[in-house]
Amino acid sequence: MKQKYLLLLSMATGLLLTLSWPVNGFAPIVFVALVPILFVQQQLGDSGRKGMFWHAWLAFLIWNVLTTWWIWHSTAIGSILAFVLNALFTAVIFQLYHLSRKKLFNNKKGLWILVFYWISWEYFHMNWDLTWSWLNLGNVFATQHTWIQWYEYTGALGGTLWVLIINILVFELIQTIIQRKTQVQKIVKGSMAILTVAAPIVLSLMMYHNYAEAEDPYEIVVVQPNIDPYNEQYQLQFDELLDRNFELIEEVITENTRFVVSPESAIQEDIWEGYIDRSRALKRIQGFINSHPGITVVIGATTYKHVDPENSNLHGARKFRDRDKYYFAYNTAIMVEGFTDFQLHHKSKLTPGVEAIPSWGILKPLESFAIDLGGTTGTLGVDEYPVAFKTTDEIGLAPIICYESVYGEFVADIVKQGADFIFVITNDGWWGNTPGHRQHFLFSVLRAIETRRSVARSANTGTSAFINQRGDVSQATDYWVPAVIKTSLNANQEMTYYVKNGDYIARISAFISALVLLIAFVRGYLKNKPNTTDNF
Repeated sequence: MKQKYLLLLSMATGLLLTLSWPVNGFAPIVFVALVPILFVQQQLGDSGRKGMFWHAWLAFLIWNVLTTWWIWHSTAIGSILAFVLNALFTAVIFQLYHLSRKKLFNNKKGLWILVFYWISWEYFHMNWDLTWSWLNLGNVFATQHTWIQWYEYTGALGGTLWVLIINILVFELIQTIIQRKTQVQKIVKGSMAILTVAAPIVLSLMMYHNYAEAEDPYEIVVVQPNIDPYNEQYQLQFDELLDRNFELIEEVITENTRFVVSPESAIQEDIWEGYIDRSRALKRIQGFINSHPGITVVIGATTYKHVDPENSNLHGARKFRDRDKYYFAYNTAIMVEGFTDFQLHHKSKLTPGVEAIPSWGILKPLESFAIDLGGTTGTLGVDEYPVAFKTTDEIGLAPIICYESVYGEFVADIVKQGADFIFVITNDGWWGNTPGHRQHFLFSVLRAIETRRSVARSANTGTSAFINQRGDVSQATDYWVPAVIKTSLNANQEMTYYVKNGDYIARISAFISALVLLIAFVRGYLKNKPNTTDNF
């Protein structure tokens, strides 16, 4: 096959992945999106020609740019790095698959290797310093939540597994047609592909229509103050910002209201955790609660904590400008319940390049160039363990801050600590009215299904909403409009299989991938090793 056709096939994969992606895409396209690049691999593997890495990099670069172009609104340099690196990492995985298939099966079999390598990569990508898991394949079905009710057993990586298997089956079906195999073989391959698409959807629809929430309602108010993160949020006084929240809350609050949720960074006061009871903003919130007895407020803030001298070398520790002492800065969710002790959760899945610079020594100097989106920049401190809030009457809350909602196992770990609800607080105003904030919102739908927890989502600006335990969305707010919404959501204490076991699919895949890589390496080494008997 000519080089230009291989390039067109590579580009086709990038375009098909883009056309499948939320929020403007059509999800079923993803079932054939990888087929063109699989044909490229087949051609290059059979012919012995080089260039697999570059074809894969082209395909995944197109996908990254056309799907997450909106990052440009917040940072030009950061967006270029995200496009290039994320595509490069995925291309490396595809190259490893290409080499392993050639070494182990002479390119005749072994399509299944891609399944384990890809899933292992997605899991690794969720758990290292350069994490950017926005484009994990299982996320593509966030707009088709009635198709994926079984995520409560598999998590979103089950969706990735589904996508990869169907692409391989479609590729094999096309191969049987091109190679003019028997009619029986074509029917078998076609039937397998159709069944693999249809069976999970039918199962999911049955689960969706049969799922009934246990009645345990609590009235929740969600605030969307719509404060411009570029021109207002970090310039206005904290009293004025709080007043905007209070004015909206007063429009809908009743004597039955149990929880009020305000967005990430809604408190713009420097709060030192050793002296948190001195915070004027938190005292104002306590006064507001005193006027509305029985409510609990979950709200975002920036907090700081002094670092002991022996811990000054820890990643994220910052030095005071005028003295030889250190501190941590945190992106924090705070639960305020009357005059009891405050409960804090520090954002622990940090946005690369904004809130986190890799701890590798060679990249440490880059911390001073962290992308400035307003407020505190550079590497933040994180919690060592998952944190769930507990009210005095034992209602558990999972406080999820912004980017943390991308990570299924992370949210499940917090739910496992006893959370009955998920409260997502975020600030989605950085990217303008683009697919960025709408894609981010849809991650909360996936988390609701995986954990079977009702979600209250408060965004500084669009989209705030309520999501029930089946993933149904209600009262979604418009972008760049102040809003306040109220409803009753059911608490749930039952643990799903996914909450109990996390990303077990990834751990199985990682084990198999390690074995395959080892065998491929050994075979490649033995094949290239000189035969010493030739000298005798």
